Amino acid sequence: MRTHVRALLLALLALLSAPALHATERAVWVWEDASTGWLDDPAYAGDAIAFLRGRGISTVYLYVEPYPASNRLANDPAAYRVLLSRLRANGIHPHALLGSGHLNSDAYTAAQRRAIAEAQFQGVLDYNASALPAERFEGVSLDIEPHLLKAWSNKQATLLVQFLDLGRSLMDMKRRSGQSALQVGPAIPFWYDGLRVKWNRRTQYMHEHVLDVFDHAVLMDYRDHADGSDGIIAHARAEIDAAALRGKRVVIGVETADNAIAKVTFFDNTDAQLELALAQTASAYAGHAGFGGFAVHHFDSYVEWLAAQ
Repeated sequence: MRTHVRALLLALLALLSAPALHATERAVWVWEDASTGWLDDPAYAGDAIAFLRGRGISTVYLYVEPYPASNRLANDPAAYRVLLSRLRANGIHPHALLGSGHLNSDAYTAAQRRAIAEAQFQGVLDYNASALPAERFEGVSLDIEPHLLKAWSNKQATLLVQFLDLGRSLMDMKRRSGQSALQVGPAIPFWYDGLRVKWNRRTQYMHEHVLDVFDHAVLMDYRDHADGSDGIIAHARAEIDAAALRGKRVVIGVETADNAIAKVTFFDNTDAQLELALAQTASAYAGHAGFGGFAVHHFDSYVEWLAAQ
């Protein structure tokens, strides 16, 4: 997989003439295989950085959990120091990505597994504490989705409360570490704005609780068009308004990977159609204090999708 994506990346680089400039910030998720590849191969990392700059992407959510079994962040921090310093020197902000399908991290919300998430988060705090400023993570992105668990159908309220309890624990850890500048936020689905939850003696919509707890949120606003009642703009409204009221921001996430549900991804669309949708959304939220730009899911699928056009 890594060799395949690397070859496509080289082909795309040949088509880039100059770094892209966007009025809004852009991020991308970088999952296990790509993250490991960047750590192992400086040339691959260099090509990836050139691609990111060429596409106007200024933030990466870089996977850091054990893969396939080794805890690379704890056992080989020097590799991260090199990679993160390169990213930051090129104007790219690295956020540690915590969450993994193969580790079943969606279950980290359960009390008996919360310690795993806390240990991984502590690993990022420890890494930052031992690194030079130019080698540090600037944020932590959480991909822990309790709605994907089998128990969701009959324990929805419990799972959401556990998610918020975990979030409060992680943010307390951050405060105790003294790393106040570290921006921590989870990826959440847009339909959390329809779920009312009682937590911490207060009942409100789930996205409001999330924004009360964390520094920001990344909204999985997975639609292939901007306008209309089922479009990106409409689905982000409640979250962006709520973020502005709290002095925070929401990043709007879009999907490029294949999916059986066509409307949740740009996989069957063109790059021009994606750019149009992002431009329309950016225009709709221009000047809005709660709008934090876009995030593309994810690096490998994005490269493959662009190369196929």
